[in-house]
Amino acid sequence: MATVVLVGTLDTKGAEYVWLRDRVRELGCDVVLVDVGVGASDVEADVGAERVAEAGGASLGALRDAGDRGAAVTAMGEGAAAVVAGLERVDAVLAVGGSGGSSIAARAVRDLPIGLPKLIVSTMASGDVTPYVGAKDVTMMYSVVDIAGVNRVSRLILGNAAAAAAGMAKAYAETKTAPAVDERPLVAASMFGVTTPAVDAARERLDELGYEVLVFHATGAGGRALEGLVESGLIAGVLDLTTTELADDLVGGVLSAGPERLTAAGKHGVPQVVAPGALDMVNFGPRETVPERFEGRNLYVHNPTVTLMRTTREEMAELGRRVAAKAAEATGPTVLFLPLGGVSALDAPGMPFHDPEADGACFAAMEGAVETERLDVNINDPSFGRAMADRLHQMISGGSK
Repeated sequence: MATVVLVGTLDTKGAEYVWLRDRVRELGCDVVLVDVGVGASDVEADVGAERVAEAGGASLGALRDAGDRGAAVTAMGEGAAAVVAGLERVDAVLAVGGSGGSSIAARAVRDLPIGLPKLIVSTMASGDVTPYVGAKDVTMMYSVVDIAGVNRVSRLILGNAAAAAAGMAKAYAETKTAPAVDERPLVAASMFGVTTPAVDAARERLDELGYEVLVFHATGAGGRALEGLVESGLIAGVLDLTTTELADDLVGGVLSAGPERLTAAGKHGVPQVVAPGALDMVNFGPRETVPERFEGRNLYVHNPTVTLMRTTREEMAELGRRVAAKAAEATGPTVLFLPLGGVSALDAPGMPFHDPEADGACFAAMEGAVETERLDVNINDPSFGRAMADRLHQMISGGSK
């Protein structure tokens, strides 16, 4: 029977979790109730708060005595993650709560595999859910009313959540026993609109070579998702053709994936081929949102909602150094591919971001860190993507130099 794990603060949401537990059972699933509340509760949990606190490296009594809500949320979140990861069976995780309970639940599911259902009903779900979702497949449902008792409105919301969790758990349980549909090795690839032809050429070649390619749009969230999937151990190789998010991280654009971008494959020894795709640009919103300090820079209105800014020679040199440093730290095979004819569609001859001097500064900073391939074409020439694909295949199959 499929199992739904309920993760909740039973000291403040006990009645709601009893209702959810009963409803999920009525829907034909087993339930494991995990108490992540610090206060006392009359509801009997399958995994008590004291065990959760200990799993998080804390004492429940000490957390109560300290009265530090932030420390308690952190400790119980870490403990919940450890407890859920150690359960014999998990087919879905369901949690309900406000900001604190949602934070604990988000930490509890952060390290769970992609595809395992994760549903959080939250008072915070109508705003920015980035802190709760991160780069994982977490489903957020807005609670509409505060989660304070089971009433005629919350009963509808919680009932939908229970039905969703039970349905997803049953479907997930079935997938674990079903024969695999596609067992081809997985390759993760990064893409932007201005590097799409290159990634399409690489993807077609990798498909010919027997791989399934997962493409991630380099919009910040896409880069974080790519890194997270590599961390999960599902990826055989990375074709990181579009590292543009590093430019936003350096200069202050809106599509940064954070400083950890371009690190997961290296840390885990996953073969990777890397190119400076779209490092020529930093992303902003509509033209009027570009910070005043960038007035006078080379700006290109890509569409009404996206304005691009050309990176300077100095910025390109620093980006080259950062890419080189990350590549040099890799524990697995890593090759840098440099497109001498431009790093994006806008960086081709005659296009608004064409700047061979700036590109050259980037390329020079990359030289010597790891093996480097220089191709005298624009990044979107089909030969460039195919060359990266062929080299990655060689590395995955054990033929790297």
